[in-house]
Amino acid sequence: MIDVQRLRILRAVADHGGFSKAAAVLRLTPSAVSQHVAVLERSLGAQVVTRSTRGVILTRAGQIMVGAAESVAAELEQAKQQVDRLSTGRVQLTVATFTSGGRHLLPGALPRLMASHPSTVLHVREGEPEDTLPLVRQGAVDLALAYHFDGPLPVGPGPSSSLRWTPVMEDPLHVVMPEGHRLADQRSLGIAELAAEPWVLGCLKTEAYLRRYAEQAGFEPDVRGTTTDYFFARSLVAAGIGISLIPSIALVPPVPGLHTVPVKPPAPARHIGVATLGRHDHPHVATFVEALREQATLHA
Repeated sequence: MIDVQRLRILRAVADHGGFSKAAAVLRLTPSAVSQHVAVLERSLGAQVVTRSTRGVILTRAGQIMVGAAESVAAELEQAKQQVDRLSTGRVQLTVATFTSGGRHLLPGALPRLMASHPSTVLHVREGEPEDTLPLVRQGAVDLALAYHFDGPLPVGPGPSSSLRWTPVMEDPLHVVMPEGHRLADQRSLGIAELAAEPWVLGCLKTEAYLRRYAEQAGFEPDVRGTTTDYFFARSLVAAGIGISLIPSIALVPPVPGLHTVPVKPPAPARHIGVATLGRHDHPHVATFVEALREQATLHA
């Protein structure tokens, strides 16, 4: 029989990329972590990690077992919630969200959720998708309002097939510039037309997107400001530091002195949706998604 504790240790090794970091989180010694993984490998008759001086890499067998570890953790968390519901009569619901979604979509959606399910004890956590989607997969949060660009969901190590992704809205990025800018009268702009402009960046993922599009257009962006907050980025644009790429929902409320122009196709956009565990149909999810979509129409 496979030891659940050793599965938990293997998942920690996968999450943190090595025995030492996993040991620190688990409050074990690196030697103990290594021994637990070795015993797991012997019980399976298969290698689950490839060891190197730079850390460890999951083998295919290791990926399967990490997926199993996450499934077990999620099932235990769901069982705990059901027991809590039996003893208290109240439903514990943990919602994770990224910052701009939490600021503009969540406040309008939550009252409808609470009105439909008044016995709910609601918890809200903020985090970027690469942090919150693994928590959904592990059962640590019930659902996450998240986004991705044109790549796969940033779910972290392990299988993503356990996640169910329900689209909420498309959130296109716009060029944001000071009023009176020489390009402010354009109906739309291609990235290549902005090659001579200084830039302010409001998100690391937007930076990666901009650099990829700029490379295709044959230029290197002149970055004058870097932030992790779109609202701070808008303030810098209004101050004349540079122009920026900012998603639609982060453009409200308007900031005086700014002008926005759509990006010509292929226009970059964030795909916003709700991630839940695919095998668990939480009764609140449908209400929550519908309420979010109603809020999304206000920002379309």
